[in-house]
Amino acid sequence: METREIAERFSSGQFDSVYDHLADDVEWDVIADFKVRGRSAVIEKCGQIASYFASVTTNFRTLNTIVDGSRVAINGTAKLIKDGEVVSSVSSCDVYEFNNDGRLARITSYCITDKRGE
Repeated sequence: METREIAERFSSGQFDSVYDHLADDVEWDVIADFKVRGRSAVIEKCGQIASYFASVTTNFRTLNTIVDGSRVAINGTAKLIKDGEVVSSVSSCDVYEFNNDGRLARITSYCITDKRGE
């Protein structure tokens, strides 16, 4: 799987499809929310988020994907819907850094809740 596809899958919540591409010392920093280090800790956090995603309808939209060497940046939006109501609307940007082995080494995520509901 190419770095772009790994990043796109992660950004759209398809976490389990990228676990094999995580470096052992991967770091995931969601600015102002949480930071986890290590493959098992990232997988555990992904599992928690995936469980929440399974309880709502998700509508992910990728706006831009930029690939530059070993880095990929993706910005987009997500609407989380439960019982026909939007419970959360988020604009995000994820920056992915891959190591020399092509493994995902660092993820930096910026997530802003859109209180306008757009």
